[in-house]
Amino acid sequence: MPSTPTATTDRLPNYLAPLPRQLENLALRYAWLIVIINLAGTAFGFWYYRFQLAQTSLVMWPFVPDSPAATLFVALSLAAWKLDYDIEWIQMLAFFGNIKLGLWTPFVQLFLNGPGGIAPWLYWFLVVSYLAMSLQSFLIYRYAEFSVSAVAVATVWYGLNDIVDYFAPLVGEFHHTFLRAELVNGILDHSGQAHDFAAAAAVTLTLAATFLALATRIKKLEPSGDPSKRGLD
Repeated sequence: MPSTPTATTDRLPNYLAPLPRQLENLALRYAWLIVIINLAGTAFGFWYYRFQLAQTSLVMWPFVPDSPAATLFVALSLAAWKLDYDIEWIQMLAFFGNIKLGLWTPFVQLFLNGPGGIAPWLYWFLVVSYLAMSLQSFLIYRYAEFSVSAVAVATVWYGLNDIVDYFAPLVGEFHHTFLRAELVNGILDHSGQAHDFAAAAAVTLTLAATFLALATRIKKLEPSGDPSKRGLD
């Protein structure tokens, strides 16, 4: 039988661990509830992407539903930890995916799409829920090692996603989420600034997630030293 999982008590600098320790502990205590919430979000996400998936070649489906994939990754990551399994590549896909999609979507909704063309409740649900999604990434350092090989897997995966989403689709059209800002007379137009801004945000967040993951790896390997130098209040 798996043993009871334990989370590290080390505290990283605030830019790597922005959540209050009490909130981290509470979230990890109720990790199964967070798993259920993320699985529900995954199901909603696949429903939300149903029309885009229907218009996409089957071979490219893994590149379309980025957000539900990210919530699935974090659900699997937390579940594996609770069951005392260490699956490093899942941990890093969860870390990257929830930071990236959790911040990219609010940026797109607030600064590119705007509230038009979508029900107000859904618009604000997307903004708030995705911001919350980004925060849960910062639970993962409590139980993951952030190995270089796992970071490499996540970097390659999300880097490849950026390429096929915005720069060089392998099959058919670009595979990023439909952007209402790209609709021109009912037709998606990828030649405008909205496409470029969305691409720039995606690449920037992939780079940011890579930096945060490697910085976390470095800090976790450092001697504990003075707690005041490790981001403690």
